[in-house]
Amino acid sequence: MESKHTTDGVLVSNYIQGNEKSLEILIVRHKQRIFSFILSKILDREIAEDIFQDTFIKVINTLKRGKYNEEGKFLPWVMRIAHNLIIDHFRRIKRIPKFNNTDDFDIFDVLSDEMLSVENQLIKEQILGDVKSLIEELPEDQKEVLIMRMYKDMSFKEIAENTDVSINTALGRMRYALINLRKLVEKHHIILVN
Repeated sequence: MESKHTTDGVLVSNYIQGNEKSLEILIVRHKQRIFSFILSKILDREIAEDIFQDTFIKVINTLKRGKYNEEGKFLPWVMRIAHNLIIDHFRRIKRIPKFNNTDDFDIFDVLSDEMLSVENQLIKEQILGDVKSLIEELPEDQKEVLIMRMYKDMSFKEIAENTDVSINTALGRMRYALINLRKLVEKHHIILVN
């Protein structure tokens, strides 16, 4: 009987040799980390759960076909599968998280999502990560509005109510957040790909 001390590599070998329980232990062991990673990119629990299940269906199929050869690197391998399925998801819906509610510069407009190669998708993920870290440099009130609008998909009316300001103030903060974000992009020399 495998315990929590059994390595991933041993569990994978045991599963390939027909021990179904070994896979269950691997899933339980890594579920939280893999699911959290997927959810952090997708921001929708139901879709994240679907992608999590698809990830393990792919894992099972690969193991059953004897195609797994990354001994000792089970978790990074599974994370890569999850990452590729996330990219596939965004390809299918032909978008990345974005908003278009202002005439001002919108940083996500320049990140078009037309039939990109996997390399460009990965570059874009890096850019999105860079942009997220730049958002941290914004003044608190601007950052708050930007996060509510971009990542929580809230209307300006909802933002105004949640931050206890007028809609005009919320719009103004968004406008300044975008202007400052543009300056930060230039300051940090982040290249935005088309």
